[in-house]
Amino acid sequence: MNVQTTRFGLVEVDETRIIDFPTGLLGFSNAKRFALLQPDDDGVFFWLQAVDTPELAFVVTDPTLWAKEYEATIRQEQMEELGISKLEEAQVFVIVNKYDQTLTANLQGPLVINITNHQGMQLVLADKRWNTRHKLVKLAETAQAATA
Repeated sequence: MNVQTTRFGLVEVDETRIIDFPTGLLGFSNAKRFALLQPDDDGVFFWLQAVDTPELAFVVTDPTLWAKEYEATIRQEQMEELGISKLEEAQVFVIVNKYDQTLTANLQGPLVINITNHQGMQLVLADKRWNTRHKLVKLAETAQAATA
């Protein structure tokens, strides 16, 4: 399937990389279908590109790469809604944002994806250990021009 993006142009995406979010994402309830784009084989960041909205895309990552103890608690009814019968069928991602000169991750609003049926849901965790701006990486400061 071809997906139009503003960042990468027209991208061919395997159907198995299309994820349906029946209720959308927080703040984007109209966007229901997303393609999971992997820029390179060794990267830790992915693009979650809205299939029907070329300008809507999120950078996502596996939260356990940044917080080894991270757990996203999913209720039984949410598992049933996603069609998950065992936790091994789920993949968790978090949305990455740039805040000042730091990349942060929203650990309080993880995305849970059923890897067998490609259904997804964004959770809102009540666990106060996790916040919406978990620091991942400090970006290099851009060099300032020296004045004579």
